[in-house]
Amino acid sequence: MKKPLILAPAGSKKSLIAAINAGCDEVFFGIGMMNMRASGAVNFSIDNLKETVDYCHKNGVKVCVTVNTLLYNSDIPEMKKIIDAIAKSGVDAAIVADMSTMQYASEKGVEIHISTQLSISNTESLKFYAKYADRIVLARELRLEQVAQICKDVIDQDIRGPKGELIEIEVFAHGAICVAVSGRCSMSMYCYDKSANRGQCGQACRRKYKITDVNTGQELVVDNNYVMSAADLCTIGMLDKIVEAGVSVLKFEGRGRPPEYVDLVTRTYKQALQSIEEGKYTTKKIEQWNKDLGTVFNRGQSAGFYMGRKMDEWAGGNGGKATKKKVFAGKVEYYYPKIKVVQIKVMGKVEFQKGNEFLIIGDKTGIVKDKFTDILIDDKKVKKAQQGDVITFKLDQKVREEDDFYLWNNA
Repeated sequence: MKKPLILAPAGSKKSLIAAINAGCDEVFFGIGMMNMRASGAVNFSIDNLKETVDYCHKNGVKVCVTVNTLLYNSDIPEMKKIIDAIAKSGVDAAIVADMSTMQYASEKGVEIHISTQLSISNTESLKFYAKYADRIVLARELRLEQVAQICKDVIDQDIRGPKGELIEIEVFAHGAICVAVSGRCSMSMYCYDKSANRGQCGQACRRKYKITDVNTGQELVVDNNYVMSAADLCTIGMLDKIVEAGVSVLKFEGRGRPPEYVDLVTRTYKQALQSIEEGKYTTKKIEQWNKDLGTVFNRGQSAGFYMGRKMDEWAGGNGGKATKKKVFAGKVEYYYPKIKVVQIKVMGKVEFQKGNEFLIIGDKTGIVKDKFTDILIDDKKVKKAQQGDVITFKLDQKVREEDDFYLWNNA
């Protein structure tokens, strides 16, 4: 049984570094506005693409760039410009949905991965797209048994992509899921004139709604007011079954989420995959992993569609349900590598003490998470620190000047 690769989201440079440091095999990100997180992530640019790709490759991580929006005629020149840059920069694959992008990427010799936006849900569709693509991201609405059958069909029917290798099957394992069929929702366009299929989803489904009888004005109660806001996908408790299904790649949604989310999700699933491989995947570990995953942004956890949708798996509220929150507390002034000590300028109205958890986040650092042992001011141990203090403390991991310093508090 082959261990799946981990494909982590990178909606910013900080998240990219966090994903790499956490041990992902591949990262995916968008360039400009032609991706499904055009308005929900920082995204990268053509200008820094080569530098970003080189950094990832230096660290043994492959790069997939999303160019997966539906296109209008006016978009074609920009799409070609992005694909040309992908071809020249050594990007490992483009994740695409529109046939025009697929055709042009194929002409330019760029490896193609079919986006979940195309809702590939059966083997016959997969065989059609195998002429263009070496990897298929299956529709998120499939049950696990359907995923397993498609994986089996790839082997039994010897379905190969342009490289001559068996088609890789990629599935989403964690993160936000849509109440509609992926790539088929028009609600944002209807409500805000912003197309969800062009990376501009206004997430109208996440809002609070009431159902009213227009004749009487009477309000009807239906479960809760967030009847279209699906809980997040979390497969940590059924990961062994997903591995058994034969998938090649586990993908995490989250390009619009912060670095601490990317770091924790990547590390946790990597640990779980290792435990499965070693025969140490236990109920006790699953309970702890679920608890850990609950500390970062989430809308509640569910098995998505894999086991058949349960009607009570809704967000039940506006915003996240994380059990931890970060509070800005200052900036790194200096890091002393020989003695492994960091100097922090405390900012904001905060007060903290020995034993508190903290995060340090930066474009080159990614994310560092630790606990205070001793806090020093002017080389003297203190029990707490507050705004205006300059503190130092031991830190094994290198951080950099101007990195952001946060307290990692209970929510």
